[in-house]
Amino acid sequence: MYQFRQMTDGDARRISRWHYEPPYDFYDATSDQGDLEELLDVERRQGAYFSAFDEDGSLVGFFQFESKGKTVDVGLGLRPDFTGRGLGVEYVLAGLEFARELFSPERFTLSVNSFNERAIRVYERAGFRRGSVYTHHTNGADWLFLAMAREA
Repeated sequence: MYQFRQMTDGDARRISRWHYEPPYDFYDATSDQGDLEELLDVERRQGAYFSAFDEDGSLVGFFQFESKGKTVDVGLGLRPDFTGRGLGVEYVLAGLEFARELFSPERFTLSVNSFNERAIRVYERAGFRRGSVYTHHTNGADWLFLAMAREA
């Protein structure tokens, strides 16, 4: 079970120091200056960035939600030492339930770097379906991303 709260400055600073093993270091907050600035900006985080805590009260991840009408676009991260341990589906579903209570959406969308088959499998097991592939410039280069969606 996970608990969620509005992300604090302390949470954001801790998350900004997380480092993933290659190739997942793509997701380090320091890999893209714009993403890092957004994470550390209290005004931009307000109502959009939420910290996730486990039963012991440890910061284990975060969710970012952008409400667009009846759709909520989801961004998320799991602490590096929690990845690859089979926790992803439960974590994603807990975040979606939190977003349902907060926004009452009809649909969820997300985008994932197409190299990240591990995350894509988690999202599919959480009910997301593959959509279009598109090019997005981030982290100093053009990357292929997969758009995914599911009913809320």
